[in-house]
Amino acid sequence: MFNPALLQTFLVVVQTRSFTQAADRLGLRQSTVSQHIRKLEEEAGRRLFLRDTHSVATTPDGEAMIELARGILSANDRAQRYFAGSQLRGRLRFGTSEDFVTSRLPDVLRDFVRTHPLVEFELTVGRSAQLNERLQRGELDLICGKRAPGDERGRVVSRDRLTWVSASGYPLAPMVPVPLILFSPPSIMREIALATLERSGRLWRIVCTSDSLSGLRAASLAGLGITVVSEGLIPAGLTEIPGGHGLPDLGLVEFVVTGRDKAMHGPAAELADAILASGIRV
Repeated sequence: MFNPALLQTFLVVVQTRSFTQAADRLGLRQSTVSQHIRKLEEEAGRRLFLRDTHSVATTPDGEAMIELARGILSANDRAQRYFAGSQLRGRLRFGTSEDFVTSRLPDVLRDFVRTHPLVEFELTVGRSAQLNERLQRGELDLICGKRAPGDERGRVVSRDRLTWVSASGYPLAPMVPVPLILFSPPSIMREIALATLERSGRLWRIVCTSDSLSGLRAASLAGLGITVVSEGLIPAGLTEIPGGHGLPDLGLVEFVVTGRDKAMHGPAAELADAILASGIRV
C-alpha cells in the first residue's frame, strides 16, 4: 500500500524537476522531500530518480510510477469526496491552452464535473496570452497555460524545454535571416523567440503567422521556415533542429495554473488543487 503523501511528493518532483522547487510548492523542507522519495523507493523496491547537482530525471521505473501514482491519488480523492458528501456550488469559468488538450487534463476535468455536479462549469480553449488577458478582464476565473518570462503569478504545473523545429531536412542557411513561423500576437512563444534572437544578434524575418498550432505545423511541413514549440509538444512530421545552425537556446517555459484572485476559493481553488495533484505534464 503506497502512502498517498509520498506519491504526491513524487509527482511534484516529476513536475518541477527539482527537489528544491518541490519543497517550496509543498511547504516542506528539502530534506523532507528527499526523505519522502527515499521511503517511496523503499516501498517500491526500485530506484525512481537519477539525481546529480544539476538535474533530476526519472528512471524507467520512475516513468512507470507516474501513471500509477496518478491513478492511486485520483481514486483516493474520489473516495474522499464521495464519502464527504461534497456539495460545492457556484460558477467556474476555466480556460486552458492547447498545450494541455492532449495531456491528462480532460480526465481531471471529467472527474471534477462528476464530483461537483452543482458547479456551473464553462470551458474555454485558447492561447495562453489571450487567456491571461481575459483573466485580467474578469472574464475567466481560472486558467492553465504558459507563463511569460518575469511573470510571477500562478502556481507551476510543469516545466518544459523550448526547441526550434522544422520539417525534416529543412535547409536552414546560417548567414541569412531566420525564416520564422509564429503565432500571431499576443503570444508568449512569439515573444520568447523574438527576444531570444534579438539578444543573440541573429537576424530574423517572419514568413508566416497563425492562430493555431495546426497552422504552424502546416506551414512548417510546407517548408516555409522554422517554428518554436515545447519539447513535449513537437507536432507529428516535425523534428528538432540539431545544433550547429547558430540558433540560440530558448530555455525553459513554465506552465502554470492562475486564478483571478491571488487567494483562490470555492470551485476555482478546488480545480486548481486537482490539476496540481494530478501530475499533469504537457
